[in-house]
Amino acid sequence: MLRIAVPNKGTLAGAAAQMLREAGYRQRGHDGELVCPDPDNDVEFFYLRPRDIATYVGSGDLPIGITGRDLLVDAGGPAVELLDLGFGGASFRFAARPGTVAGVEQLAGRRIATSFSGVVGRYLAGHGIAAEVIRLDGAVENAIRLGVADVIADVVETGATLRQAGLVPVGEPILESTAVLIGGPDRPADGGLAQLRRRLQGVLVARQYVMLAYDVHADRLEAACTLTPGIESPTVSPLHREGWVAVQAMVRRAEVHRIMDELYDLGARAILVTDIHACRL
Repeated sequence: MLRIAVPNKGTLAGAAAQMLREAGYRQRGHDGELVCPDPDNDVEFFYLRPRDIATYVGSGDLPIGITGRDLLVDAGGPAVELLDLGFGGASFRFAARPGTVAGVEQLAGRRIATSFSGVVGRYLAGHGIAAEVIRLDGAVENAIRLGVADVIADVVETGATLRQAGLVPVGEPILESTAVLIGGPDRPADGGLAQLRRRLQGVLVARQYVMLAYDVHADRLEAACTLTPGIESPTVSPLHREGWVAVQAMVRRAEVHRIMDELYDLGARAILVTDIHACRL
């Protein structure tokens, strides 16, 4: 049985559970459950603090897990990223009071407060910057106001929390984070892991693409297929109406309305869009 560590709370937890359900896996019925067996898929889910998951996976106690890339990097263990899951996106950045730190090169000698000392320490070492890293357990935005630090480093989603604290970002993002599937040194090479990756990749594709179907005159088929090349190639079938064909192709969800407009202008009709709930490519 494949054992998988998943977040037990926060935005990562809800999004991970939804994605796993879409991939056909059973999830817990309420937040109090710490373990959820899924005998139909030969999988068992363990609900852990997101920050602890990389440690469990890196130690080999659990072979597979889902957590944030920032938490994986911060842990600094042997666990590695296997698949970007496409949700929970955020930037990890330095921030300070306006006019106090103009760029990353001015971090030298400063006191930097963060909940991600591993991420910050590696970044500073990689850029040859000597600074004092002060580890705090959350709510680092107040560290400057309280005189604990000169700069903070934290996950930034919209920037609203920084603005409320009177802070502005410094330099480029330290790290672009998203939810990731991670594996440890003892992860299985195939079997349940391969199936899990295929299913999650299928959900990712289904979220990004829709199925577009339309009818078009054969004389305009090549131009239409240029607009809808599909993943590999569009499916084309003859219609009873002479000189016309039916076309089906997967197109990116974000572009579907533009493509529909262009197809209509080309002469295509009966243009229909269908959601894709799962796929294997």
